[in-house]
Amino acid sequence: MSSQNHPIRIGCYSAFWGDSTFAAAQLIELEGKNLDYLVADYLAEITMGILAARRQRRIMTGKTDKGVDYIAEFLNLVLSKNLPQLIKNGTKVITNAGGLDPIGCKEAIEALLKKLNIKGVRVAAVVGDDVLADKEDRTLASFKDVHPFSTISSVDHTKDSDRLPNKDEPIVSLNAYLGAHAIAAALKEGAQIIVTGRVVDSALVVAPLMHEYGWEEGRTANYYDLMASASLAGHVIECGCHATGGNFTDWYLAAQSPFGGYSNMGYPIVEFDRSGSFIVTKPEKTGGLVTPATVSEQILYEILDPSLYLLPDVILDMRQVKLSQAGNNRVLVTGAKGLQPTPYLKCSGIFLDGWKITGEMLIGGVDAKKKAHAVGEAIVQRVGTMYKKMGIPPFRNVNVEALGGESLFGPHSRTNDTREVMMRLTAHHDDPKALGLVAMETIPSATCMAPGITGGGAGRPKPIPNMVHFPLLIPKSQVTTSYVVGNSGVKTVAWGSWDKNATYSKPTPVPIIPEADLTGPLVKTRLINVAYGRSGDKGDVCNIGIIARDPKYLPYIKRSITEKVVADYMKHLCKGTVTRFELPGPNAMNFVLTHSLGGGGLSSLVVDRQGKTYAQLCLSGLEVELPASMAPSVDAKL
Repeated sequence: MSSQNHPIRIGCYSAFWGDSTFAAAQLIELEGKNLDYLVADYLAEITMGILAARRQRRIMTGKTDKGVDYIAEFLNLVLSKNLPQLIKNGTKVITNAGGLDPIGCKEAIEALLKKLNIKGVRVAAVVGDDVLADKEDRTLASFKDVHPFSTISSVDHTKDSDRLPNKDEPIVSLNAYLGAHAIAAALKEGAQIIVTGRVVDSALVVAPLMHEYGWEEGRTANYYDLMASASLAGHVIECGCHATGGNFTDWYLAAQSPFGGYSNMGYPIVEFDRSGSFIVTKPEKTGGLVTPATVSEQILYEILDPSLYLLPDVILDMRQVKLSQAGNNRVLVTGAKGLQPTPYLKCSGIFLDGWKITGEMLIGGVDAKKKAHAVGEAIVQRVGTMYKKMGIPPFRNVNVEALGGESLFGPHSRTNDTREVMMRLTAHHDDPKALGLVAMETIPSATCMAPGITGGGAGRPKPIPNMVHFPLLIPKSQVTTSYVVGNSGVKTVAWGSWDKNATYSKPTPVPIIPEADLTGPLVKTRLINVAYGRSGDKGDVCNIGIIARDPKYLPYIKRSITEKVVADYMKHLCKGTVTRFELPGPNAMNFVLTHSLGGGGLSSLVVDRQGKTYAQLCLSGLEVELPASMAPSVDAKL
């Protein structure tokens, strides 16, 4: 427990497996001893799929070696280069780089320390997230009282939920999102480097704050509010530069920012105060920017109901969060509220459902878009005819896109005369050999079909297993979280209390966004002129967060951008429902689009399988009606 009065400073250098290898060194070198903790998030839903697929390939090919089921780059590219300086600075490291094997990752780190002749550093691993570990039958039949996960209801678990595997369908992996308590316990025992498997992203930040400030349920005043604010801080920085100008609507402000802009983006730091408020910032003399707009966009990223951001240790209500500029590249965040958590843990699962293949060919010249569709559809028809002759069942699903021809905009596309597109054909089938015919028939299109075709990929495509992600709720009583520090034995941590009566299903009312004043003549302007936006994925669900550039615009955005408007505009992509939630604190609204990603990041056949472009589609294509006197004088840049 910390006795100092200064805020705890936590920096995040990784938003996903594949983030810049330069980021960790930036924070370590520029912040030095001022950085109390360095955290890193490697495990997106897709990442767990990649690790699971790698493990599955070993099993399917009969390999008996253990393999590497953690993020090896954490050791090879971060620790191996920065360990001496981290130890000198006294900065502790917490990451979910343990992947599917936190113990193996811990042992590899200890071997690296020995190789570097660094002594006295205690390494810990947190385990328990792999809920299939002790199951002989790797199917849902092995579990009791599990439920689907609904993205729009905390109690009606089947409402618009993603498909679950059948009771007898083998599961490749199933990992529970653990909380912060085991990490905090390891810190209390002196751990300086902690690796976990699947935990909620925010736990990497919540745990050190619990440890430093000594928060305890039943003993700490405003315990759940503090836990909620810490969770929000973790949510803000877990995606790296998303909070400092990356993926920002007004991209040119970050691209042209001082100290190198995009080429030298500053990674995020939170300075968390005992009171529960926190500052978001970045190292000095780095590119990017930290403003209420950049931080608000990240707050709206990958959320569902903003009153019920469900986490293992707390429920975060972010509807009344306030943001203000507290200095150059410094944003103060206050107003997070917390509730007792639910009895369930969300799990991230993966099962196999056939095979898929993607082939690409570059097409140039007049009518490039039309040629792409003609070629793609001809390949599908040609292979389909071959299937019939060979007695092979038809495709499960197939999708043809003309990338570069505004394929994501569907019927709203305005680029029909583009002279260069990428024809992308993706197909799903139960038999990988059948998909081999797609691979063989794609390349010949360059000589037997439209003019101006050249290779667009890395040779002949190959079928890959079609992995399907599914979220699941499992009772906390069925999951045990354990940790091990150094050579000590494995210890378990208990769950905190939970709300048995589901009172969280009826959130406390907050002021609603006021109605628009329609006095005077009205005009229309593009949504991007009056709002920022960011979108993200949760399985087969996409959320689109819309934030008013000025509070005065919010009532007009509310009036113009309704659930129906978004549903109609996105109906070529969204096959489920659209639900709108209000966040009056940050002057925002959140739209949740179910069944909108073609099955989700692992199995989707569409090019944007994570909904990263969806906010931009709406910002550029939808309009807001407002008084002429309030209309922006200059169009926002796109």
